[in-house]
Amino acid sequence: MERTVKLSIRLLLLVTLLATVSVNAQDSFEEIKIDSLGFKPEQDGEGLIQKSLPKSWTDRIKVSGYIQARYNGLFETNPDLEVPQMDKNWGADKGISLRRVRLKVSGWLLDNVYVYMQADFAGSPTLRDAYMDLYFDHHKSTWLRVGQSKVPFGFENMQSSQFRIPLDRSDAINSALPNERDLMAVMYHTPQKARKVYEYMKKNNLKHSGNYGTFALGAYNGQGINTSDLNENLHVVARASWPFQFANEQIMELSIHGYTGQYVLPNTSEGLEAEVTNSNGEKEIVYAAGQNFDDARLGATFVWYPQPIGFQAEYNYGKGPEYDVPTNMVKTKNLHGAYAMIYAKIDYTHHQFFPFVRYIYYDGGKKFELDARSYSVNDVEIGVEWQPNRAFEFVAMYTMANRTYVDSQNPYNDQAGNLLRLQMQVNF
Repeated sequence: MERTVKLSIRLLLLVTLLATVSVNAQDSFEEIKIDSLGFKPEQDGEGLIQKSLPKSWTDRIKVSGYIQARYNGLFETNPDLEVPQMDKNWGADKGISLRRVRLKVSGWLLDNVYVYMQADFAGSPTLRDAYMDLYFDHHKSTWLRVGQSKVPFGFENMQSSQFRIPLDRSDAINSALPNERDLMAVMYHTPQKARKVYEYMKKNNLKHSGNYGTFALGAYNGQGINTSDLNENLHVVARASWPFQFANEQIMELSIHGYTGQYVLPNTSEGLEAEVTNSNGEKEIVYAAGQNFDDARLGATFVWYPQPIGFQAEYNYGKGPEYDVPTNMVKTKNLHGAYAMIYAKIDYTHHQFFPFVRYIYYDGGKKFELDARSYSVNDVEIGVEWQPNRAFEFVAMYTMANRTYVDSQNPYNDQAGNLLRLQMQVNF
């Protein structure tokens, strides 16, 4: 099974690289209309700064953001049910909370150089994003991103929480990457044909994930947000995606994505042991803290965008560190998980409604939690998002959760319960 996962990810990397080269070649022979900054197709990209951009770089910087306020305590049936990865204020009626207070600063310094920074001020201030994009053609089809940004794995991981319909990402996909981000260098490519489809989805508020390339290939530290590499072994990630738009303007998007690397376990109980494989290929027992564990996943995404009915599903399979109850040790174990959501986009006068039902399943470890805590998740969510205008959103979501999550300090922990969660969001 270990060889199968590694081989699958290597094949994915090769296919992505070949596809990128192929589409790049195709783009070079196509006449493409450039609409992002008013470029003309016949221009070669030289000397366009003065014509297409304001003279001062300070005039090209944009400030934006959003604020989310939540209350998770209505009709709560089990105060011991907590989901710290998704919302630390879930459980024991912790009152009204600010889930996100985001401030973004972004802009084009030159016609081919873009910068983006984002901070979160909910709780302790945290740097979320800080990256630079360098574009290699005036069509803006191919670019290199360096810095801290979202790793191109999955769909909902890359989709901003500002635009996601359910209040939280699923355990199945989000357990791969805490906070979705890492320090990285990734090459992206999006041909103009696909970019036009993305622009159509943005214009019509179809809840897309954003332009993270139809093809992506890169490397990242692998230890999570704002964290240095700990083992001189970068993770490698690849993604291939394509939005198919039919004659009736309906859109279907298919994606495949994967990553592989070695993860250093940073958070363990004192004295906890782990089973690892040494350089001779033999199993041995060592202290878990600071040990390297295989960390690899391969996943797929299907999205049928809501015009007016939509369907979204993701599945991933892989391996990683996980607490093992029978042996009271951390081991490298297989994991898998998925979610499926049916939803709709309803326009009524100047209001938009997004009713949805989502099912989440996950069986595996969460490497970034204490002792690589072991999880078994079966959740159902029913809710609706209401948008009376672009600046304001309100979400009501009823959750029916059934979760088992255990570590060496709490090896028997089955929790089930229901609750109604509310969120108000302001965009600026």
